[in-house]
Amino acid sequence: MKRVKLFPKIFLYTLGIMLFIIVISHGLIYLLAPRMWFEFGGSRDVTDNVVVSINQEKFVAEAVGKALPVSVGCSLLISIVCSLLFSKMIADPVKKISASTEQMMKLDRGAGCFVHTEEEIGLLAQNVNKLYSGLLSTIEHLEREKDAVRNMERAKVDFLRAASHELKTPVTALNATLENMILGVGKYQDYAACLPECKEMVEQLSGMIHEILETSKLNLTAEPPKSVDVSELLAELCEPYQLIAAAHQITFSLDLPKQLPATLSVGPFSKVVSNILANAVAYTEAGNVVSVYMNGRSFVVENECDPIPVDEIRRLFEPFYRPDFSRSRESGGNGLGLYIVDTLLTSMDIPYSFAPMKSPLGMRFTIQL
Repeated sequence: MKRVKLFPKIFLYTLGIMLFIIVISHGLIYLLAPRMWFEFGGSRDVTDNVVVSINQEKFVAEAVGKALPVSVGCSLLISIVCSLLFSKMIADPVKKISASTEQMMKLDRGAGCFVHTEEEIGLLAQNVNKLYSGLLSTIEHLEREKDAVRNMERAKVDFLRAASHELKTPVTALNATLENMILGVGKYQDYAACLPECKEMVEQLSGMIHEILETSKLNLTAEPPKSVDVSELLAELCEPYQLIAAAHQITFSLDLPKQLPATLSVGPFSKVVSNILANAVAYTEAGNVVSVYMNGRSFVVENECDPIPVDEIRRLFEPFYRPDFSRSRESGGNGLGLYIVDTLLTSMDIPYSFAPMKSPLGMRFTIQL
């Protein structure tokens, strides 16, 4: 069965009610009017009375019969006009809401129910708009979460690939050394000299595995932020690196305000600062300066060294990446320090920058608190 649209349905329903009222009212008038009695009285003079009587039923019936078509026609015309106006007034807002919801089904961000009335239909339009706005907001949030999860999974895969590649080299070297010792090839016959080398390789592997496991846990446990005095925390974190700097004849300059409250995840932030300070001290030669200070709400670590090329800086935050000028693990570390810094600062939504300095020559790491 074909569906009837709202406007003709309301129109026919309203017109039917009005026609029913017209038929009933005119039928009652036609049936009851002739039975109503009335008299016409007149006088010729004081003494003579003249009484005129007529057939009232016939008279009224004829009068009603003549007026009835005109009355029915006018009533019908008025009924049609009123039904049209009433149907349009009811159907138009509903049609607008229906058209708007069709656009909303296509997730058109410009869609909306533009019905401005005070009754329930206007309230319905407002509720639909609020519902659609909430739906779009939820979709955007889910899209951001999906992108974040996708990026996180991609980063984990890349990290595992890099970790397997890094572990492959020392494992291969250790295996080759042990095979040569078993076969008694050349210098490998001297077990007393080779075993310390093997132990050193095993310790190196153990350290790398420990760092890899610690790095893989970075996004698994989230520490809730709490209020902390940044100056006190930074002073405590700088103490061991001041001793290391002094041992290597490096000037360690520390300038912190007396008090600087902030809300931070203390554990991750401490690990970030420790890695930055360790890099700063490790890549500063004797006689140069490492400066740690606060610039407003910015935590700054500067170290005098040969500036890193700009095209290398972004790659420094990749796992296990060591630039050409520091490829060895003895001088260049394991390549996880800045990767950990980037991961933790990103998870805490703390902006940072790492850029070369021109005067004096060196590198500057800035964290916006």
